[in-house]
Amino acid sequence: MLSINKAADRDHLIIELNGEVDASNSVELDEVIQQALSEDSNKILVDGRKLEYISSAGLGVFMSYLEDFQEKNVSFVIFGLNEKVLNVFHILGLDQLIRIRQTQEEAEQALYEV
Repeated sequence: MLSINKAADRDHLIIELNGEVDASNSVELDEVIQQALSEDSNKILVDGRKLEYISSAGLGVFMSYLEDFQEKNVSFVIFGLNEKVLNVFHILGLDQLIRIRQTQEEAEQALYEV
């Protein structure tokens, strides 16, 4: 089960993930990110505080946008992941490709790092 909430906050977009991202619902995450890019959001935070699980399909969604983020100069940061979910990113080396921070404050600061 997954619910996704989007909220604009000052000059950035926050995408809040609640529940589990797996093969059956990763397309929802894909659509939200695609929509954010089509609306020219260039600073995107993903709130992972309520994310309980992410499958390889969910991780694949993030990976599929890495080039787009670079080409469109989009600052993208994930924050608040629990240890289990963070470990999945770490094992696959995605923490080297995607900026991941502990708190929302750290993530907001990271939006402005080059």
